[in-house]
Amino acid sequence: MTLLRNFARFWYDFVVGDDWQVALGVVLALAACYGLVQGGVNAWWLPPVAVVLLLGLSLLRVVRTARRG
Repeated sequence: MTLLRNFARFWYDFVVGDDWQVALGVVLALAACYGLVQGGVNAWWLPPVAVVLLLGLSLLRVVRTARRG
């Protein structure tokens, strides 16, 4: 059981990391891309754009927090 728990913790830390909001945003972007592709839209561009936007928002949040503290 401990091995399974450690395995699950590793993957949680690897996928989610320090910012669960970025991880959720990536999952939502991939789901939106899948939905658009199923609807016949060529949406290859959506995941890279989402990653750039999520990175910018994450950095903005960190800078604002650092300025307060």
